Amino acid sequence: MVTTTMIKISSDIPGRIKVVFSYNPEYVAKIKMVKAHRWHPEEKYWSFPYSKPVLQDILSTFAGEDLDIDPSLQTGLLQNQRGKLTGHRSLRKEPFPEKAEGPGKDNNFLIERVRDLIRLKHYSIRTEKSYLSWIMRYFLFHNKRDPKEMANPEIEAFLSHLAVDLKISASTQNQAFNALLFLYKEVLKKDLDDSIDAIRAKKPKRLPTVMTKDETMKVIGAIPADHQLMIRLIYGGGLRLMECLRLRVKDIDFENNQILIRDAKGMKDRVTILPDSIKLSLREHLERVKLLHQNDISRGYGRVYLPYALERKYPNASLDWGWQYVFPAKSLSKDPRTGEIRRHHIHENSLQKAVKTAVRLVGITKPVNVHSFRHSFATHLLEANYDIRTVQELLGHNDVSTTMIYTHVLNKPGISVKSPLDV
Repeated sequence: MVTTTMIKISSDIPGRIKVVFSYNPEYVAKIKMVKAHRWHPEEKYWSFPYSKPVLQDILSTFAGEDLDIDPSLQTGLLQNQRGKLTGHRSLRKEPFPEKAEGPGKDNNFLIERVRDLIRLKHYSIRTEKSYLSWIMRYFLFHNKRDPKEMANPEIEAFLSHLAVDLKISASTQNQAFNALLFLYKEVLKKDLDDSIDAIRAKKPKRLPTVMTKDETMKVIGAIPADHQLMIRLIYGGGLRLMECLRLRVKDIDFENNQILIRDAKGMKDRVTILPDSIKLSLREHLERVKLLHQNDISRGYGRVYLPYALERKYPNASLDWGWQYVFPAKSLSKDPRTGEIRRHHIHENSLQKAVKTAVRLVGITKPVNVHSFRHSFATHLLEANYDIRTVQELLGHNDVSTTMIYTHVLNKPGISVKSPLDV
């Protein structure tokens, strides 16, 4: 079965726009950026005041996603028929509808250039969706003016609007800023002034959430078996969420107790620990995955996504066992760029939900998520008196100052301090 994601936009509520989608943290973060949003927990949908600007903001926010739009929402933004609005020209070859309030007819070609350059530079599909969404929101914010006629003042106005009016986080604002920098410097080849004097969202300084060793093992024990192995790898080797999900069979070195993390943050490779305690269960898991792969091949499938130009250079490599994902999805899906049916890795949402449920079951009140296991990995190694440079290398940090943050959550951060109340 081929999976798909759909966002339904309708006018089921008088005077309001109704938006429904299956839980997705990325979608939730995006929809919260639209002003006047309201979450209805019992019916599990979002709603907004019915107006042309609000609908326009919703559409630009979810540009690049599959949208199922109610034909009654005729506000000059949509065509006179039900359909999907998508920013992926790889799935739909026609341009944006001329009658639709998209990024503007004159900017359609520019959007294509952005997309082509993103793919030429081998950016991820997540980055592609994010950059296209922000660039289209930028166009709409300035009434679809030609970006060649705009520069620092317009960028500053847009970024300030995000911080002041929409109250977005600093990381989200930086993401929008990076998208615009890519547009101007890489696509338009236009140098911006030295500084962008926009109101910037304040970045909070927070310590990472770290569990004790006992808490960590309790949560792991409460996670269902089909997700537990992934969490054990993340905690046992200090992996990031997507680093774990993107592991290939060939990257597991059982003989040397190592895991090779390829194209990690900053497009760097690194080596980390393969825990002895999970080697047997991991071998058994891979035997089951191999049977699944052989079954896919017998049905005429069995190919997997290959990075960069490897698929053109080695046409049959995508069928090789070594290139298969260690944690494949349960069903086949369509590649959003090529349309080819493949078996991708498991979706991150399922692991995030499993951890959230386990944390609730064991009664931990800390804001624990999947990344908390990586934080706990680093902290527990430092507690065991391992050298901070070694921990830095295992985590893949560029600067030791990044790793130093974990010393602040230790019981004894550098010196033994006793509370005056306990003296």
